[in-house]
Amino acid sequence: MLKKLTAAIAATMCMLTTSACTEKTDPQPEDTPDVETMNVTFFDVGKADSILIRTPESTVIIDCGEKGDGKEIVAELEQYEITTVDYLIITHYDKDHVGGAAKVINNLDVKNVLAPDYEENSDEVEKYQKALNAKGITPQLLTSDLTFTLDNVEYTVYAPEKTFYGEENDNDFSLVTKAVHGGNTLVFAGDAMEQRLDEVMDIGKCTLLKVPYHGRELPNMGEFLDAVSPEVAVVCTDQSEFSADTQSKLIDRKIKYYATCFNGRIDAVSNGSNISVTAEKGV
Repeated sequence: MLKKLTAAIAATMCMLTTSACTEKTDPQPEDTPDVETMNVTFFDVGKADSILIRTPESTVIIDCGEKGDGKEIVAELEQYEITTVDYLIITHYDKDHVGGAAKVINNLDVKNVLAPDYEENSDEVEKYQKALNAKGITPQLLTSDLTFTLDNVEYTVYAPEKTFYGEENDNDFSLVTKAVHGGNTLVFAGDAMEQRLDEVMDIGKCTLLKVPYHGRELPNMGEFLDAVSPEVAVVCTDQSEFSADTQSKLIDRKIKYYATCFNGRIDAVSNGSNISVTAEKGV
């Protein structure tokens, strides 16, 4: 009953604000000279992260959802006749982030895999490791930040600063990725919780934020939103996990937000000057 009540409150709040969960934000941006378009897809995979970033000459994947979700990424890339993934970033080893990774690795030519340096035992991680071994891929386990540039997009992947965040807390090992495309900055915060958000609190302002930890309530979420001050936010979640507290914080700050639980698949397009967002459905 509590979950149903929370979901009802969340849906009502979403309908009452014009800054949230509409089907489209600003008009399609005009072309910017010398900057190729960057497309970001947030797949609708429930309480999981599955994100695809494409430019004309590069492909980056951040997390692959749960078991079975990897096929959606593969099918999406097949539409564009893309067979190569430049970077696969696994933020951490929870099943709702690494579950579909084996499918992606088995079916695509993955050049680089980035992951945090800790261990977790699960069927999903075992299948991921087997897929890596079968392809002869050695993942780069990050203990320090890494920066690379692909097709005019500069990526910085921020490594966790600690080797221990507490028992049963691997969320704070999440790799946090910043992508700078012309004048736009996008931040993908994985499942960062309180300690990890403190570590990246100075990451800088962004144009688009992938809200951390599926929009669950965190004591320093408001402080983090103030620090990064996004124009638009995307939440990969289901209705039972997307807290009314987080929604209120987004609304109070007039941050336009989209959530896969309300909007389905979400696509963001950056031309280096503006970002436009379209959604599969409304509330």
